Order: sequence, then structure tokens, then C-alpha cells
Amino acid sequence: MTGPNPAAMQCSWKAVLLLVAASLAVQYTAIRTFIAKPFAICRVAKPRGGCEAGPGASCQPRSGPGEGGGVRPPASHILVLATTRSGSSFVGQLLNQHSDIFYLFEPLYHVQTSLINTSLRVRPPADGRRLLLGAYRDLLRGLFGCRLHDLEAYIRPAPEQHRTQRLFRRGASQALCTPPACAAWAGGSPPGGRPGLQPEAGRAGTAAERWEEGECVRRCGALNLTLASGVCRRRHHVAIKTVRVPEVGDVRALLEDPRLNLKVIQLVRDPRGILASRIDTFPDSFRAWKIWRNSGRKPYNLDASHLSATCGDFLRSAATGLARPGWLKGRYMLVRYEDLAREPEKKTREIYRFLGVSLDANVRRWILNNTRGAGASGNHKYATVRDSAATAEGWRLKLTFDMVELVQDICNLTLAQLGYKMVSSAEELRNVSHLSKPQSRGSQRRRAEDATSCKFPSKIPSVMHIILTWKYIIVPSLSLRLNPKTYSPTAQQDWCSFH
Repeated sequence: MTGPNPAAMQCSWKAVLLLVAASLAVQYTAIRTFIAKPFAICRVAKPRGGCEAGPGASCQPRSGPGEGGGVRPPASHILVLATTRSGSSFVGQLLNQHSDIFYLFEPLYHVQTSLINTSLRVRPPADGRRLLLGAYRDLLRGLFGCRLHDLEAYIRPAPEQHRTQRLFRRGASQALCTPPACAAWAGGSPPGGRPGLQPEAGRAGTAAERWEEGECVRRCGALNLTLASGVCRRRHHVAIKTVRVPEVGDVRALLEDPRLNLKVIQLVRDPRGILASRIDTFPDSFRAWKIWRNSGRKPYNLDASHLSATCGDFLRSAATGLARPGWLKGRYMLVRYEDLAREPEKKTREIYRFLGVSLDANVRRWILNNTRGAGASGNHKYATVRDSAATAEGWRLKLTFDMVELVQDICNLTLAQLGYKMVSSAEELRNVSHLSKPQSRGSQRRRAEDATSCKFPSKIPSVMHIILTWKYIIVPSLSLRLNPKTYSPTAQQDWCSFH
């Protein structure tokens, strides 16, 4: 009887090992393939991007007219939070001029006016605030989804057959003043434009080729909200500007919604500049302040509650941003109006970089035409044509030193938090030499670190975090006053714009 052949056994073991190795290789390749290109069943494609079913399908938008014809990034939406007279119209136009952004100016105005005239009259203030903010969030979610017909529940008088002439500040949105949302342009000629001009839908023309806001409303007639929703869906991004949401925490539910991919730009401005602008823009509401400015005597009925509310909102939003909670990470940018006014193109590039959107030629052209002079429209309260750098510091020539001292006393913590320098004398208040003299790059850099510095004392941030948490989160009713004059702005931490 013969035993097993050693040579045959050795061959069989080699074959088994080869089969095992081949099997592992096939499994590894299959696993990598499914990880890299998962099987996806997408919803019905929308005009702003397509998706297909099957292996390797993607719900991301396909390549479009972006730079280089490459794959476009996922659609992101933008919410600009600001307060009245903080430069929000200017920032809104930086987004409105982009050819792939659908921009709406203050759509929450309709919610506020509708609810104030009905539901809020019979509710306690706290309940009314919750109701209002809830309605704001619901409408914003719908508008970011291009459901403009959601506005019909709030516009008064109510639209008929989805058509309305009462959309607040429709003319501030170039997408709603050009075809197909406005057919009148195709048959007419805007002031300064060419007869029969028919701009490509969704594209912004030169300044001479666009109507002024009032002309748009007169010539375009009633807005078809269904048609406007279709225009919105053709754009890759939706941007909304509002002064009616006090703090970034009020829109947390929207920021946590993965369908929206929402990013927030928080615009702040020196409270002294806000006050000076409000006095000039709303003389009836700020009559007592105007009397004080003109006569030098402080009226007994002076109401400063609007200042404390504005500064408190700024401070709480900044505290939330500095805490960097997970729901806000990468989705929040704080921008000071003064920095934007001083270097508009540089700051605009930073904003668009944060948004992940390419800066196109229309925006650059608008900046060039709207930041280098007073302009014919400079007297209108929503005008955006002006000498932006001079406008940012104009409060120094419009407020008395007594008025500035009161603002600094009310908003001292906010001024320190946002990096604004305190004024300690009437002479210092009127010192605007840095605005009129030609300056070298070095002097401009030094002025930027001095006039409205974003620098903070080296040991202040940790102490400030404790103060902010205690005063505005743990004990909101606590009245705390610090003296920012004791802080020497020498640190090198820059947080004017963070995300």
C-alpha cells in the first residue's frame, strides 16, 4: 500500500491558498466599490440639480455653468441676520448681484405685520414672541425651499390667483425684476439701457442696464408667486436678509436641518453708528434724540430701550458664536460693517469663501460702482451708493459727546466684545483725520488696529466668556456694568469675523 504523494499534496495546498487569496481580493474590491459608489434611490430631480438611481448615483447637483464646467458644490442657503440701520441692505446687495443667488429682502415683514394685527394683540409678550419666532422659522424653511406661495398666508390684501402687488421691497431682488418673473423688461428699455434689451434670465446686467427699485415695481406689475418660485428653483442658492430675528439661537432648528445646508452671516455695527443713522432715517421715532443733538439738552422722556435691546442681541449672538456649539460649527460668520466698509472687496471675498460660492464679475462690478462716492441715491434710507468708509465713521460728526457717552455706558460690554474703541473726549470724537488724509499701507494697517480695532486684551476672552454666560444666559435679568476703559487693546486675537 502506497502513501500519499507529497508533491501532489503540496500542489493542492498551493491551489487552496491561491483560491483564498483570490476570494479575498474579490470581496475587498466589491466592498470598496459599494463604499465609494453606494446604491442610491433619489427623489425626483429638481431643476436646480439632478440625481439618478442606480449604482454610483449621486443626489448632488450635476455639473453646471460653474467655473471650469466642473461639478457644482451642494446647494447652500444664506441667512443674513442684522438690525435696523446696520448696513444690511448693503450686504444684501452683495448677494443679490450674484447670478446664481435668489435674494429676498425682508420677507418676514409680512409675518410681523400680519400677526401683530391679529394673534399677538391678545397674547402675553412672552407667548407672542414664541409665536412670532415660530412663524418666522416656518416661513424661512418654506422660502429656502422656493415655496414662495407660503407668503400668501401673510400678505395683505391676500393675493388673487397667486398674484400680488404687495410683496415688500420686491424691487430689491434683481431676480424678481428680470425675465421671466418680469416680462415687462423684454419689451421695454430700462433707464440708461438699450431699447428692447433682453437680458438672460437669471443674469444681472450692468448698473445702467438695470431698473431702479421703484421703476421695477411700476413696470413689472403684479408678481406671480408661482412663476417666482420657478425662478427661485433655477438658482443654486437662496439668500434672505432680515432684521426681525434677534439672535442666531432663534434659528437653531433651521441650522440643524440637513436639507437646508444653511449658513448664517451675522452683521454687526458700532451702536454709535446705528444710533446716528436711526436719528437721521426715522426723525419722528427719534424726535427726542434729535432735540438733544440740536439743542445740547437731554430730554426727560428720552427712550434708550432700543439701544439696550440691540446691544443685548449682538452680545448674546456673539456669545453663542464664540461658544462654537456643534450645530453652529462651520455655519456662522460674524462680520463688522466697519470692516466691510473699509475694504469692501476683500471682505466680500471672505464672505463668499465662507459660503463656498465663487465670486462672479457682477458682484465685483457692483462693489466698484457703489462704494466710491455719495451717489444720486445716497439720501434714500435704503440706498447703497455711498462712500462706504466715510459712512462707517460718520457718527463722529453727527453725535455730541454726551450722546456718545450714554451709548458707551449702555453698550460698554458689547463695544468691548466686538472690539470697538471707546471715545474719551470731545476732541477725540471729532478726530476724523484718518478718513481724509492719504495713507500708506503701514498707516492703514495701524489705523485698522486702532480706530475700530478687533484686538482684545490678552486675558480678557476667558473672563469675558464667564461674564457673558452669567449675565446673558444664566441670569438674564442681572444688571452688570464693566468699564472697558480699563482694558488695554494690546492682544493679538482677531475675532471680528469668525466661523
